[in-house]
Amino acid sequence: MRTPDDPGVRARKRAGIEADLREIGRRHLAEHGAAALSLRAVARDMGRTPSSLYRYVRNRDDLLTALIVDAYDDLGDALDAALDGHSVPRKRFEAFADALRTWTIAHPSEYSLLYGSPVPGYHAPADTTLRAGTRPILALGAIAAAGDPPDAPGTRSTRQRAAASALAATAASDEVAPLGLTPETLARVLSVWNLLLGSISSEVFEQMGPITDRPDDVWAGVVDLGGGLLFG
Repeated sequence: MRTPDDPGVRARKRAGIEADLREIGRRHLAEHGAAALSLRAVARDMGRTPSSLYRYVRNRDDLLTALIVDAYDDLGDALDAALDGHSVPRKRFEAFADALRTWTIAHPSEYSLLYGSPVPGYHAPADTTLRAGTRPILALGAIAAAGDPPDAPGTRSTRQRAAASALAATAASDEVAPLGLTPETLARVLSVWNLLLGSISSEVFEQMGPITDRPDDVWAGVVDLGGGLLFG
């Protein structure tokens, strides 16, 4: 007979509490925003005291970090799933971009936590968040590595070479080097990534107001532009 002190029982209890903590934390994130996230309020909704949660998270910042990692991983999983069945690089890019937008529309509070305004007083620990945080853009880099970006009409070659030179060390870093990206391609990847995020943020946060009743067509144009920058 298993007792409350049995390691398996303790592990399941801990996993259950951690799952509840994250679920209620995400709910508070959606209702109140990251800046107002309170471990005391989360504990109250769990029917527990804040001190009883200290064995799972030390403070609000620990909870924020856990929610950030969970959100990045959830986004990364959605992007990976969207690429299944696509082998042509440009089609893979289009599937990636559409999945990024679809995930954001379904998870606006998590997107805001990842790519919105910084949370006052909070600094994400790189050793905990780096792997998950770089996963989406590395996925885009892996797609782009299969292509050879053409010269973009109207750009100045001296400025493009300078941008590539500024990114040479990053292209050779432990995280990026396995993708086989040249500094020139990495510069284009970063530009397209910012194009996608900027367009999504404008739509989800309504930063430009009601400029169209056909957002899907506007988005399709953005994705087409990004594909042209990466693959010609």
